Amino acid sequence: MADIPHMDPESFRRHGHEVIDWLADYLSDVESRPVMSTVEPGDVSGMIPSHPPESGEAFSSIMSDLDKVVMPGITHWQSPNWFSYFPSNSSGPSILADLVSSGLGVQGMLWSTSPACTEIETRMLDWMAELLGLGDRFLSTGTGGGVIQDTASSAVVCAMIAARDRATDGKGSSHGGSAHETLVAYTSTQAHSSIEKAAGILGIGRTNLRLIEVDETYAMCPVALGKAIEADLAAGLRPFFVSTTVGTTASGAFDPLEQIHDICREHGLWFHVDAAMFGTAACCEEYRWIQAGCQAADSYTMNPHKWMLVNFDCNCLWVADRSELINSLSILPDYLRNQATTSGAVIDYRDWQIPLGRRFRALKLWFVLRHYGAEGIRSMVRDHVAMMQELVGWIREDGNFELMAPAPLTLACFSHVDGNERTRAIMEAANATGKVAFSHATLDGRYVIRFSIGQWRTSRAHVKAAWELLQSLSVS
Repeated sequence: MADIPHMDPESFRRHGHEVIDWLADYLSDVESRPVMSTVEPGDVSGMIPSHPPESGEAFSSIMSDLDKVVMPGITHWQSPNWFSYFPSNSSGPSILADLVSSGLGVQGMLWSTSPACTEIETRMLDWMAELLGLGDRFLSTGTGGGVIQDTASSAVVCAMIAARDRATDGKGSSHGGSAHETLVAYTSTQAHSSIEKAAGILGIGRTNLRLIEVDETYAMCPVALGKAIEADLAAGLRPFFVSTTVGTTASGAFDPLEQIHDICREHGLWFHVDAAMFGTAACCEEYRWIQAGCQAADSYTMNPHKWMLVNFDCNCLWVADRSELINSLSILPDYLRNQATTSGAVIDYRDWQIPLGRRFRALKLWFVLRHYGAEGIRSMVRDHVAMMQELVGWIREDGNFELMAPAPLTLACFSHVDGNERTRAIMEAANATGKVAFSHATLDGRYVIRFSIGQWRTSRAHVKAAWELLQSLSVS
């Protein structure tokens, strides 16, 4: 029988140093690389054999292909010149925590399958609730609590499941029947597409998701929401769920949470807050206005893997009443039964999410929060907001561009005065240089350039150079 080429501890140590050195070199010179990948469809797969190797290959050959095969097809989200979509930070402490998590290979589905995985996560979510000023309702020491999901998309599915079952006394779930076609959910026209996807997944139906009109700042109109709810009630339908947004994807708009909460309370609807993009800003007292009223929500979610130095994936979801989430998602086959679970003294996070299995993602939060401290994260946020406010001043002073939405934090949306095609051409020409990466949106029929600041390596010099590039292209 042939020997199996397992990697022994000493080889692992040696190759591990090689990988860390490779990553350190990459991160130290990422600024020099073209931000956007220029490969054509099929270029990367064309460099990979059509069939798996019959015999194992040398690790040096694998490392060589990182440069030859992988790097040409990488769009560099870690570049300080990344101003597209949203930040996706990957800091040193977070990378090392992910390495530890992978090495431990923990399967944290139950407390008993790794107590540290569960208890560190519970404490980290309490730390995060304090850092963001979410209030006592979301702490594990009360009736609420937090859990790490992969993304805000999964978080809203979990919240909507709990809301559906609360509205139907469990008859809308696998506990007691099928989803009711009369249930109706609400969000704004500017909300993330994951809300619509969640409604489809749960059987509520995408046609039973009402997209509420927005005001001149692209925030949800409470009056329009109230009217939509009243109309559905008059039609014999059952409103049950409202999803609000703290920082919409297209323009970074902030829904008026306090007014919307009053409407939800009046009609007994689940009140969900999605702060995936800008929730990190709430670590600074002066920016907590963005989520005023979130403390009264039934569920709240934000992404440390965007702007808070934690690499993907790491979403935080809090619920005010954890029993509603657990009752909707808990299934306990005999092979998962154990003394700790039966005692009721522990949390089993498998009951707080869709999958059974889960990784030790709390290590990333633990490493990052301990390395940077709250003040380190606040300093980064304040630096980025200051850069954006200077950029906003430059845009307002320039006669060729106009702001198309408020820009109080780290996202500016602006257009060229000559119209959509000119704006599109400028953005595409800027991206084609390889020096920067921007993305776009459409607001009230206007094509806008989205200039997002949040990559932790980005400095004022990078922002200034990117703006000057856009300026040069606007007059050429």
